[in-house]
Formats: sequence, C-alpha cells, structure tokens
Amino acid sequence: MSDTIDLLRRQVADLHQELVRYGLVVWTAGNVSARVPGEDLLVIKPSGVSYDELTPENMILCDLHGNVVEGEHAPSSDTAAHAYVYRHRPDVGGVVHTHSTYASAWAARGEPVPCVLTAMADEFGAEIPIGPFALIGDDSIGRGIVETLDGHRSPAVLMKSHGVFTIGKDARAAVKAAVMCEDVARTVHVSRQLGEPLPIAQADIDRLNFRYQNVYGQRPAAQ
Repeated sequence: MSDTIDLLRRQVADLHQELVRYGLVVWTAGNVSARVPGEDLLVIKPSGVSYDELTPENMILCDLHGNVVEGEHAPSSDTAAHAYVYRHRPDVGGVVHTHSTYASAWAARGEPVPCVLTAMADEFGAEIPIGPFALIGDDSIGRGIVETLDGHRSPAVLMKSHGVFTIGKDARAAVKAAVMCEDVARTVHVSRQLGEPLPIAQADIDRLNFRYQNVYGQRPAAQ
C-alpha cells in the first residue's frame, strides 16, 4: 500500500499544477484529492499552502472522515466535503474544488449552465446543476454534492454562492471535468451576451454523450 500512496501523493501534487495551468485557482484556493484504491483513505493537499510549495511529501493522507493519518500539516479545509463524497459514492476516485471565474459566476447567480454546446453534451450529458448553499466546516457541502449529482450525468456541480466541485473515476478525470466546466461556463456566458443560446434536443445530447463516453479517443487493441 505504501507504493500506491506514494504514487498518489505525486499524482495529486502534480494535478494541482494543472489547476494553475488552466487558470482555475488563485492564491491558495482550490484542491484536488484522490481515493486510495481498496482503502478507506484519501490524499489531499494541505490547507493554506502556496501552489508553488506543494510537493508529494506535503500531501496529506486522511481517513474517510477527514482525520489525518499521515502528514505534518492540517489538511485542506474542504477535506470533510471530499471525505463525505468518497463515503457515499464508492464509484468516485477523485474530487476537485475550484473557484474558477465563470463557473463561480453562475454559482453566484444560483443558475445551472444549460447544455447548449456539443462539447458540453459530450462531457456532461446534461446541464451543470446548482447545488444548495452550504457552509464550510462539516458534511454540509459533501451532502449537497452527493444529493445534487445523484442520478445526474454531470460530473460537476456548482455549489450556490461558492464554486465548482467535480468528481471522476480518478483525480485526473475530476481535474478534466473542472477544466471543461470552466470552459463551457465561459462560452455559454459569452453566448448570452449575443442573445439567448439555442437548446440542443435531448435525444441529440444523449447520442453525443454516448459517443464521447464510449467511442471517442483511443481504445485498447482487440486481442
């Protein structure tokens, strides 16, 4: 298990730099976590530490109730939310939180991002929904994430007056969802300055999403 945790520490540290690269975070806000496969553990960044100072060695190992198992720093202030998601969504292997500008603007309005782009149908398969307003510090945010995404195709939720949380089969997938969430939130916002965006028929959204999730990209060669 030690080798797996070391690998996840490196991956989680590296993925935080992707948040910076795509302009999704400022200062020390935002976080990436990863579930330790087969264990009731997660790896997450330390609270209030500059992105320039994040290393595999200062990633924090916690249990799925947010208690520190290994690490010299306090974990992210969003650890309770991440832990709640992992406890209630065994299919989730990674969680990301950002305050990216355009997506958070939709969250501030309490308005879901409508599915009016083929790229959005591909990645999200639906609108990006709004979750409830919840204060940080306990399970409230995690509960809102799980309840909002229950039965929803979208791997992203906009927590009202807060920001973006995304989930994925692993931490990299959750980061990708956060990147794509900000991209489509920006594009749909710009579109609305020109007029009302045109809806896409649900049947077409379904077809686009199925193709992207099951056909797009490289597949293992047949044996």
